[in-house]
Amino acid sequence: MKLERKHTTPGQDPLDQVTYEKRASVITNPDGSEVFRMEDAEVPADWSQLATDIVVSKYFRKRGVPKTGHEVSARQVVHRVAKTIRSAGEDLGGYFDTQEDADTFEAELSYHLIHQMGAFNSPVWFNCGLNHEYGIKGSGGNWYWDRKRERILETKDSYSHPQCSACYIQSVEDDTMAIFDLLKNEARLFKFGSGTGTNFSKIRGSMEKLSGGGVSSGLMSFLEVLDRGAGAIKSGGTTRRAAKMVSLDMDHPEIEDFIGWKAKEEKKVAALMAAGYSSDFNGEAYQTVSGQNSNNSVRISDEFMQAYMDDGAWSTRLRTTGEVHRTYKARDLMNQVSEAAWACADPGVQYDSTINNWHTSANTDRINGSNPCSEYMFLDDSACNLSSINLMKFFKEDGNFDIEGFRYACKIFFIAQEILVGFASYPTKKIAQNSHDYRPLGLGYANLGTLLMVLGLPYDSDGGRAICAAITAIMCGHAYLTSAQMAADKGPFAGYEKNSDPMLRVMNMHRDAAYKINPDVCPPDLIAAAKEDWDMAVELGEKFGYRNAQATVIAPTGTIGLLMDCDTTGIEPDFALVKFKKLSGGGYFKIVNLTVPRALQRLGYSEDHIEDIIAYICGTLTLLDTPHINRESLKAKGFTAEDLMKVEASLPGVFELKFAFMPWALGEETMARLGFTPDQYNAPEFEMLNALGFTSSEIEEANDVICGQMTIEGAPHIQDDHLPVFDCANKCGKRGQRFIAPMAHISMMSAAQEFICGAISKTVNVPTETTAKDIEELYVEGWQRGLKAIAIYRDGSKLSQPLSSSSTTDADAAQAEERSEDEAVGVIAEQSVSEELALRGVEQRLPSKRGGFTQEARVAGQKVFLRTGEYEDGTLGEIFIDMHKEGAPFRSILNCFAIAISKGLKYGVPLEEYVETFTFTRFEPWGTVDHPNIKFSTSVIDYVFRVLGYEYLGRTDFLQVKPEDIASDIDDHHDLENEMVVASNEKAETVKATTTQGAAEAPEPEAPPTEPGPVAIVGETKSNGVNGTKPGLSASSGVPTKQTQQKEDHQPQTQTMVLDEQLSHMMGDAPFCDTCGHITVRNGSCYRCLNCGNSVGCS
Repeated sequence: MKLERKHTTPGQDPLDQVTYEKRASVITNPDGSEVFRMEDAEVPADWSQLATDIVVSKYFRKRGVPKTGHEVSARQVVHRVAKTIRSAGEDLGGYFDTQEDADTFEAELSYHLIHQMGAFNSPVWFNCGLNHEYGIKGSGGNWYWDRKRERILETKDSYSHPQCSACYIQSVEDDTMAIFDLLKNEARLFKFGSGTGTNFSKIRGSMEKLSGGGVSSGLMSFLEVLDRGAGAIKSGGTTRRAAKMVSLDMDHPEIEDFIGWKAKEEKKVAALMAAGYSSDFNGEAYQTVSGQNSNNSVRISDEFMQAYMDDGAWSTRLRTTGEVHRTYKARDLMNQVSEAAWACADPGVQYDSTINNWHTSANTDRINGSNPCSEYMFLDDSACNLSSINLMKFFKEDGNFDIEGFRYACKIFFIAQEILVGFASYPTKKIAQNSHDYRPLGLGYANLGTLLMVLGLPYDSDGGRAICAAITAIMCGHAYLTSAQMAADKGPFAGYEKNSDPMLRVMNMHRDAAYKINPDVCPPDLIAAAKEDWDMAVELGEKFGYRNAQATVIAPTGTIGLLMDCDTTGIEPDFALVKFKKLSGGGYFKIVNLTVPRALQRLGYSEDHIEDIIAYICGTLTLLDTPHINRESLKAKGFTAEDLMKVEASLPGVFELKFAFMPWALGEETMARLGFTPDQYNAPEFEMLNALGFTSSEIEEANDVICGQMTIEGAPHIQDDHLPVFDCANKCGKRGQRFIAPMAHISMMSAAQEFICGAISKTVNVPTETTAKDIEELYVEGWQRGLKAIAIYRDGSKLSQPLSSSSTTDADAAQAEERSEDEAVGVIAEQSVSEELALRGVEQRLPSKRGGFTQEARVAGQKVFLRTGEYEDGTLGEIFIDMHKEGAPFRSILNCFAIAISKGLKYGVPLEEYVETFTFTRFEPWGTVDHPNIKFSTSVIDYVFRVLGYEYLGRTDFLQVKPEDIASDIDDHHDLENEMVVASNEKAETVKATTTQGAAEAPEPEAPPTEPGPVAIVGETKSNGVNGTKPGLSASSGVPTKQTQQKEDHQPQTQTMVLDEQLSHMMGDAPFCDTCGHITVRNGSCYRCLNCGNSVGCS
């Protein structure tokens, strides 16, 4: 193939044309302890710190690299990948006409990778080039196509033919040994970080007979075994849960059990939680039940949907004889699917007939399954390597889309992926053979949501959907055009001749769809390019065939999206207008999305108006000229220039204003000078701004100005008809009410699906008040709009690590009290009342003057005061729980509850009974807790009895942070020195950072800054000599040191807690990251971590 250069020059290495800088990469846990550290890593200067952390912590090879022992530069990684793929293309032959074409390919691929214009799926970064560049071998056991011998052979090592695919589909037969062969093959894939899916519809039901006599144990029993296997791999050392899809046809005789499998297991979890077991996904409750290590989907045909629409019957059939097993009303089964999805987010739905109607190799076999994220759908026993293009790299300053640049990127990455098919190895011989014969690929994109916002188009608009359709059509059309050009040089895929009719039929379906894109709302150059690409793709395909049976998918792009510094992933919209940017020195800095000012400019706003709007959203981040709480008013209260500098330095990294005035941030000397004693400011109820005499209304008004509203709703100058442009997947800020409606997500998927030969990984998120009937309607709409798959996630539908999606109001709390037992998914299992509780005792009066303690904390952002009264021997006699304003219904309910508990204690009810009964109860508000030992709770009552169980019974089994862990951390931070955790031939180890000198000891500046805006960044040392680190915190991690920790129950927020604080209000019950422990965000059908970049999925 002949390749022209676009971004590079012959004789010049594009990697030499980039400006690099050396940075430290540090991944921390929520408590500030380090998961990973590497110093002096070389990365492009314009990469973000998060992109740096991903390439360094995940993709740098950590051992076996000559001279340095490990990779030290991003250019090394890019060179390793690009050069190896180029060499493989030359070895395989037919990809490059000349040596010059091979040079062009390597240079252009390197340019695109180092400039974040595109990225491969993780296995390519992990494995490609380790043998060819560094001589690393590893063990063998995979299978590859030997070009010279023209057959599949077993590899002798791991990296001569590396595993490069993220997505797999495997088959299973109705045979015991075949099932356990699948278990072995799944384990191999999970071990190397890939994902796999299987349709289990061939396996007979539990009511069917065996050939040797007796009755089968049934499908569900085997699924439980396979689920255990996946769980064992996950808990055996990998950094994420096994990525797995289990699908089943709607006519399987055990379909009812499959539909309700996870929902039923969630009820068991509720019972175990009520008995005192942890709600953590990795805790004993979830480890005890089955069905937790896969995504489940039901395969729905057009025949079933027609029966549903007609309110007709649907029959399940025995697998061995084909006889009817049971007949249902189709609507009853669909209702079961919707109810289960409402209760626990599974199963998802895959539209079987639609999938097979767009099948390019239908004469070989039908499509039965998918990968875990549902974007790769093809023949059983096949694999797909993925890559994604960063759409924002093709947005030109004049507001147009760079069509030619986008086409060129699609071509370069598609050629690279095609080379990888023949170069890579696969876990089974059959997958290797099908990969060689059909060569399916998964080219996709990321940052669509960002692009639409910059263009000034709402995600939910005809114009947005038309541009999505046109760009997707260009990508897929140009990919198949490139595939046809490669077929002219190397021949079509081996299965093409058998499948030429269905292949060309599908190609013409794609082309016809390109001619239906709405010309009234789509730029004409995009429509013209889409038509042109598809006309050429069909013309050349009819002449030469195609090199690849599949070409495109839209993957979640979790980790690689962050590697490319994408604001949005795949086809998703943004989740918030304000984010916390990770800093190279540690900590976070609050910024408004860069897309917002660009969109405002596109919409015609002046620079002054844009500044006002941004300040409204993000805050001024300064004390200059702010209402009530400003430099002048604080000086009048006794603040010095140095005190003001400390507060200003903290503002960019705090979620709310009060966190910039915490006693540990100002230091003991300042607190004493301001007239506060340690007993006062260490009291749980102490809040500096209130203590200084500011009223709540004054604090709120100042907070709105300084820290911002985090929403554009209500901003000055903004026009109401422009608000939809800035809508996100979640409500923004505390006062934001707008968000993208669920149906808008389906509409966007529908716009893209006709130009994706695979499918789209995307979860439609719906609010907690959504009903099962609402979900059912979304399933029907997805089928009618031609989607291939849909997964719906209702906030609050999982019991593991629940987090509130918004600040809870009194009305919310009252509503939570009214939920039925079914709606709460078994909030608490019924407890048997012991004989001890049945016996009424004699009241034991408390002394008139009695001891106790007061504990302040926030549960999901809601402040709670717990006070206790004790007998003379120190045992608990009464409790008081204060929350919300006087007269609020929820406060009154808590008061009555506390009185009832206190009465019981006085009459001899053991505290153990209350702790066992009320820990792990679940209702709003729930979520993160700022207690030193309890980091999240499932309700206020759960939090209260965890505290009481710990303080009075000495129980630590339900604490997330054990007391000995805190003591160990304090001692470690006092004694240890900074050290680099990466060494030759060793894995990264967790270390502690040295205690650094606090800002309180820095020389006092002459005066505070005179210009508005932040003067320092949390966690970074500025050149003006003021250390931006919080007093008493280590510079790298923000962990309290022994010198300044006043009390165990009054710890400062770590620098990364601000990110979790924001996400806890919008991510529903997204799980904590299993690498660093921070809250993840939804990403397609998976989750990704914005702290370390980990992706809970297969890409």
